[in-house]
Amino acid sequence: MNWQNNNNKRTFVRVKYLSIVALVTAVLGAAPLASAAILDDVKKRGVLRCGVNSGLVGFANANSLGQYSGLDVDLCQAVASAIFNDPEAVEYVPVTATTRFDALIAGQFDMLSRNTTWTLSRNTSFGDFVGVNFYDGQGFMVSKRSGIRSALELDNAPICVKRDTTTELNAVDFFKVSNMRYRPVYFEDDAVLKAAYDEGKCVAMTTDRSGLAAQRTTLAEPAAHVVLPEVISKEPLGPMVPAGESAWANVVRWSLNCMINAEEMGVTSANVAKAADSSLPAVQRLVGVDGDSGELMGLSNKWCANIISHVGNYGESYDRNVGPDTPIGLERGVNGLWTNGGLLYAPPIR
Repeated sequence: MNWQNNNNKRTFVRVKYLSIVALVTAVLGAAPLASAAILDDVKKRGVLRCGVNSGLVGFANANSLGQYSGLDVDLCQAVASAIFNDPEAVEYVPVTATTRFDALIAGQFDMLSRNTTWTLSRNTSFGDFVGVNFYDGQGFMVSKRSGIRSALELDNAPICVKRDTTTELNAVDFFKVSNMRYRPVYFEDDAVLKAAYDEGKCVAMTTDRSGLAAQRTTLAEPAAHVVLPEVISKEPLGPMVPAGESAWANVVRWSLNCMINAEEMGVTSANVAKAADSSLPAVQRLVGVDGDSGELMGLSNKWCANIISHVGNYGESYDRNVGPDTPIGLERGVNGLWTNGGLLYAPPIR
């Protein structure tokens, strides 16, 4: 009798378990985990819409003809190359630091590639970060005539800063822990902020150090200004996509990873055609001779080779836009490959 009762209990539990499994299976079947909605829309439209900075030399800046260039622009072009084999199939949507997240949520563009710091609150509130294309840190710039040589000398000095940014929050933290009085002068627009600083309305301006280096090149007397040595924050800058679009996130994520992996393997825009003859399995997978990485994402298996051919690897993009031989003149530093002591480390394509 006891054995029979126990057996009945086991039967009941098993039936209940199978019912739950069936329910979960039905739900998952009705709602695929990897929605391709945005990727499908981009393909039908025939052009990628990319949210970018309205004007930051080295990252996203338009010339007199309206042609955009920069490190963030190259990532937009990489994604377009992966999808269309055409780096020009991009519509650039300039957005400010204040409007970028609302615009992303509203669907005004497909991806945001605008020197945006990856933080927990932004990730949970506005969309998904899919990688880091520039490791940065916040700093301060002053005129050499001020005699200031350290950020620790900025007590009660007027500081030009953008409102509603991580820059503002980092500055508050820095002055608090340094026991200094914080005297911000707030601005909504980069150009207005830069003009105010250049006119001497602030003793210092603060933003990411790469941004300071870029802004310095456009001042009336660039050589008269210096970026102070202190780095007061971590600023991992990277692209964002709308939340819940895993298939689309994969396309943007792996476009960046393609460029990083290509540099590590020594595959460039100049030799990518010959890379198809490589005997190295990893290189063959990179350029689509082996494997089905493109098919897994709804792309051609030559997706990564097309990126390298049109845009180049990460090192080529860096050197062209912000490297030592550009007016910005940034050494690789932490943005070097992990094999060279930097932080760039991309998962394998396999």
